[in-house]
Amino acid sequence: MERHACDMSTVEREVDVDGKVVLITGGSRGIGFAAARELGLRGATVVLLGLDPERAHTAAMELEKDGIDAVGVHADVSDVDAVTRAALELGSLAAPDILVVSAGVMSGRMTKTMRTESDEWHRVMSINLDGAFHSINTFAKGMIERRDGRIITVSACLGRFSGPGTSGGLAPYRVSKAGVNALTRNLAAELQWGARGVLVDAMCPNHTQTDMGGPDAPRTAAVGADTIVWLATRPDRNLAGEVVPTGLLWEDRQVVPW
Repeated sequence: MERHACDMSTVEREVDVDGKVVLITGGSRGIGFAAARELGLRGATVVLLGLDPERAHTAAMELEKDGIDAVGVHADVSDVDAVTRAALELGSLAAPDILVVSAGVMSGRMTKTMRTESDEWHRVMSINLDGAFHSINTFAKGMIERRDGRIITVSACLGRFSGPGTSGGLAPYRVSKAGVNALTRNLAAELQWGARGVLVDAMCPNHTQTDMGGPDAPRTAAVGADTIVWLATRPDRNLAGEVVPTGLLWEDRQVVPW
């Protein structure tokens, strides 16, 4: 896979997230939960937004056992009214310093374009793409107003217009993630590529041991979440005072082509 390494040698040490608020959609399991654990262990308050109320609550309690300040809240990200209600329930926690958009689903295995039913198309799109928009539109406003924050979308290399993204099949999933990539880059441009203090990036976790990836996947959830943690803790400027590269798709802390 073609990669483009960004020179980060002039970047200052990672940002301290102690006392910061991190909101993670899809945070009650999988990659989102692994990212929540790591950022929570570094002192962040983590908000786990999950579809299943009991699972969100249980996941938060599990993190609390490790001394992490965690809150679990229920919301179906495909439902903008549900996301709005969750924000009202969270109060000040609904204006996080870091937003990780991790909620997502896989499409059926045989969902080639001409074999995909309308219901399946809309199911995947409503969660993967509409859900990403609802989450950003609801929870990122505070950081944009403060001119300080990180927005990280969990995408997929299958959504690229190069490499593995050109193989066909899994049409709803591939197209939804291509849409997430476009949403990420468009927002980064609107925020002047980090000049307004908010970094916006997409990341590809690769094949990971989650409900979606299955137990035999080659990567653990913690490995899949590593780039999320790195993006959440890197400074927005290097030692020369220049904005670091942003508005990109990252895998294993390196840029991969859209």
